Parts: sequence; C-alpha cells; structure tokens
Amino acid sequence: MPPKQKGKAKPEASGDKADAKGGKQAKGGNSVKVRHILCEKQSKCLEALEKIKAGAKFNEIAAQYSEDKARQGGDLGWMIRGSMVGPFQDAAFALPVSSLQNPVYTDPPIKTKFGYHIIMVEGKK
Repeated sequence: MPPKQKGKAKPEASGDKADAKGGKQAKGGNSVKVRHILCEKQSKCLEALEKIKAGAKFNEIAAQYSEDKARQGGDLGWMIRGSMVGPFQDAAFALPVSSLQNPVYTDPPIKTKFGYHIIMVEGKK
C-alpha cells in the first residue's frame, strides 16, 4: 500500500512556524494584510502613484483615488493565498511588509481584469 503523504511533513511544518514567528520572510506565508488603490484607467492610477512618491500617505490617496469598495484607505484586510487574482496575488506576496508612514508599493501599477492596482502589504503570516 502506498504512503498517504508525499514528502516529509514534520520538517516543513516546523520550518513554517519558525519563519512565521521570525517575520523575516521576503516571500511566502499563506496570507497578507494588504491595501491597494484600484483605478479603471492607467492615467488616474499613475497620478495617484505620483502623489505617493511625493510623500502623501497611502491611505489618504487610496481614499481619494480608489474606485472600489475599499475606499476607506484601501484596506482589504487579511487575504489568503488563492483568494486574489493572479497578478495581484503574485505582487502582494512578493512585496515586503511596510507601513503607511514608509510604504513599499508596486511601481508600476499591476494590471488585472479589474483595472490598475497600486499595492502595499502591512503584514504577512
């Protein structure tokens, strides 16, 4: 009878816990606390990006420019891997954790079927 599990489960599980507690992963994890600015037109998204580069707070620009339900500062909350569209998810998990005071965001904006996104990540687990 073949074994039910493929690979070694114990070392991977303990490794994941150490990474999650250490918080120093560049990528990985199963969920991200994400904010975004979504614009249908690329020109509007680029305008928002310029404001952020000039020092405006990400959440304030999101409230002003974003065209989706997360207008309250662009906060989408915790999103699990597999619940986001491909390009958005790839970008979100590739970004380092940052803060509203010193955001690290996607530049250029990410194109999805919904429009153009400027994404920042506030947490990973």
